[in-house]
Amino acid sequence: MQLNTPMTDWQGRRVWLVGASTGIGLACAQALRSAGAQVVVSARNPQGVLDWAEKDSGVQWRALDVSDASQVQAMTRDLLAEGPLDMVVYAAGYYRAQRATAMDMDDLLQHDKVNYQGALQVIHAVLPGMLARGSGHISLLSSVAGWRGLPNGLAYGPTKAALTHLAETLYIDLQDQGIGVSVVNPGFVATPLTAQNEFTMPALISPEEAARQMLKGWAAGQFDIHFPKRFTLWLKLLRLLPYRLYFPLVRKFTGL
Repeated sequence: MQLNTPMTDWQGRRVWLVGASTGIGLACAQALRSAGAQVVVSARNPQGVLDWAEKDSGVQWRALDVSDASQVQAMTRDLLAEGPLDMVVYAAGYYRAQRATAMDMDDLLQHDKVNYQGALQVIHAVLPGMLARGSGHISLLSSVAGWRGLPNGLAYGPTKAALTHLAETLYIDLQDQGIGVSVVNPGFVATPLTAQNEFTMPALISPEEAARQMLKGWAAGQFDIHFPKRFTLWLKLLRLLPYRLYFPLVRKFTGL
């Protein structure tokens, strides 16, 4: 079902990807560029983006710390001075496994600062321009880890749940303003973040496959873009279970 205007022609579209120096964000930036979009990639560190940007005039690198509100506002002003943004993808992410039996408050707040507050800073900066134009699209990279509580997800999961809730509310508020909103919920993707996991990750996919699924979802006008379906559909079913069944099931399959 189409909840957004389908985006199939990327020629000339200008996309700002925040937190896209590695992993899913970078793969998505590369896929969008291959499809003809003009891409601006931002993150704290350039990783492998600088070499790419030097070879392709359709790629820009702009260093950005999403936790710095004044920096986000200044960056947005600079980008908008060069032309409108057709899409903003928030892909910045921070992950460390944590359980309630060993709480680390500084780490908990760092997750919130990057994963959620950073998204708020970016949205706050770009939304006035989109509202004035009556067009644009905001896409938030969340995770299936935010669908229900999971072991080791004390710090990460709640921030992703917040992103999904934020996207839902943004959609309701912006639907009649000509602005599209989507939320991307990947399963396990082989990235520097998931490389920390010390368990076998079911249905693990590459960042390139994740990027293909994202573009496919945008082309179909989807709001909830989740993948791979062979994994995420089962998780959606788990969301429907009552707690008296869900909690024992999680303990059984995770051993935690």
